[in-house]
Amino acid sequence: MLSTTKTTNTLLLFIVIPVVFYLLKTLSFIFVPLVLSMFISLLFLPLMRWLEKRKINKPISIGIVIILIFIIFQVSFQLIQLSSQEIIATKDVFFLKAEGKLISLLLWAENYFGIELETENNLLLQFFNSDNIMGNITPIVKTVGSTITMTLMTAFFVILWLAESINVQQVMHTILIKQRHASVKTFLKIEKDLMTFIKVKFLVSLLTGIGTGLACYFFDVSFPIFWGIFGFVINFIQMIGSFITVITVSLFAMVELEPSGQLAFFVLTVTGVQVLFGTILEPVFMGKSFSINIITVLVMLMLWGFIWGIPGMILSIPITVFFKIILEQFQSTRYISNLLSGTPKA
Repeated sequence: MLSTTKTTNTLLLFIVIPVVFYLLKTLSFIFVPLVLSMFISLLFLPLMRWLEKRKINKPISIGIVIILIFIIFQVSFQLIQLSSQEIIATKDVFFLKAEGKLISLLLWAENYFGIELETENNLLLQFFNSDNIMGNITPIVKTVGSTITMTLMTAFFVILWLAESINVQQVMHTILIKQRHASVKTFLKIEKDLMTFIKVKFLVSLLTGIGTGLACYFFDVSFPIFWGIFGFVINFIQMIGSFITVITVSLFAMVELEPSGQLAFFVLTVTGVQVLFGTILEPVFMGKSFSINIITVLVMLMLWGFIWGIPGMILSIPITVFFKIILEQFQSTRYISNLLSGTPKA
């Protein structure tokens, strides 16, 4: 009888898991802002508690947090606007340089492969002609629209988390961990570890972005502010973010820097920034709380990237840490948590 029940539960588990992932993918427009807002709200919990100790009531505290979030968005918008102005101001010069490099590359291809390519017209301007731009307007508008919607939903959920309309500890106590002391202890550990991850990741990404932007500035690579923002944002994708930054910026720099020692030194500088902050300082700041197997990191990046795209790749490690701590609380699932951390102990 027990064997039959266990087999039935296993079969149900194999049926339920794909359904859950399907719902997560289908309803990503809800779940992505919900999960993202949970991690953002963790950053403001210490401030909320500090204000509570000062006898400031919750509506005023939430208002202060909203003002801080608005200031952060305003600063971000100003940086993006400054980056856009920088690109618009130098785009003609850059396109001329890029076209010259592209023509040289095409001439090399003609000589090497014995083929003839059309190079009489402005290749880059052909790409950016009105027909091509009109063809790209629709997906751009959709992307901007979905981004604005997701941002507003995230802000709404942040307010709900801070107002404790959504109480994670209570949900954990009701569904997963029946003992209140254990549920509180588990929630505090999740909060502490995730807050550490978010603060360290933000700091490391900020330093990486500043380092990347300064490298572009000192080597006279166009759009240093844009590349600084790009390096900051893309660094939130664990592991592969650094590779994307180095490869993208290096390919871009090939347009403006001669293939000599200057280009090589620039690539080494950008790579050094990524190694210093991402490979050396980040693990030191993280400590032992995030000892997650590298295979687990790659699998989770692919899994959540498939389900939620780029937001899923950014959230993959915090989600993994969340479930790892939950699995540690049960004897029957502790071995899974150990596997995730690369220490397969019983």
